[in-house]
Amino acid sequence: MRHLQGRRDEAHELFERVLALRNDLGFLTEEYDTRLQRLRGNFSQKLSHVALINAARVLGKS
Repeated sequence: MRHLQGRRDEAHELFERVLALRNDLGFLTEEYDTRLQRLRGNFSQKLSHVALINAARVLGKS
């Protein structure tokens, strides 16, 4: 959404932060606990990965 609002640098920074949350195999879970700063929930969440891929595609066009 930030990218579509013209906040491209902020969008790239947020994307990098999400990439840094992945585990050693590159997986995301269905939740992230901000208080404990760790992944929570089930692996592997297709919707999380589809969203990540779509974000990469959008950001790659800028």
